[in-house]
Amino acid sequence: MASKIRSASVHPTAVIDEGARLGAGARIWHFCHVMPEARVGARCILGQNVFVGRAVSIGEGTKIQNNVSVYEGVRIGRRCFVGPSAVFTNVKTPRAEVERKSAYAPTVVRDGATIGANATIVCGVTIGRYAVVGAGSVVTADVPEHSLVFGVPARPRGWACRCGAVLDAGLRCRECKRRYRRRGASIAEGRS
Repeated sequence: MASKIRSASVHPTAVIDEGARLGAGARIWHFCHVMPEARVGARCILGQNVFVGRAVSIGEGTKIQNNVSVYEGVRIGRRCFVGPSAVFTNVKTPRAEVERKSAYAPTVVRDGATIGANATIVCGVTIGRYAVVGAGSVVTADVPEHSLVFGVPARPRGWACRCGAVLDAGLRCRECKRRYRRRGASIAEGRS
């Protein structure tokens, strides 16, 4: 049974380090570790065995599934979804015998983005609002807003609606009926 700490629900096997902040209604499950200075927003869910590194920021309403490592240098926005066993990196050229903590490359996941199971996010990229990264993908470059990417390395394969459905060729969502229009290398809500 989970215990309550500062209006968050924290399982007894989880480790929340001194100086970490948990928002109201956050749920932290079995074997999680949240490092000092990390911020986990209100109503976030951290599934079993999630690691949240020092000074990581996770926005409200985000769901991080089991076995995800979110290392220092990563900032995840509001209402994002991170699938099981996804991994974030923070150094481009790691070596065991060379300390590169001063070389962390920041990674940003914007509001509403989805990252599929077993995806790897190489540090130094930005994943745009409402983008979808397919399961098993390796992201090595920025992902535009609403973009659907997958593969190794991840490449653009289409567009995703705010609701998560793939848009048709006319940039319409068959599920929620939203319409989009092209805006440079991305798309935006509104009639096409």
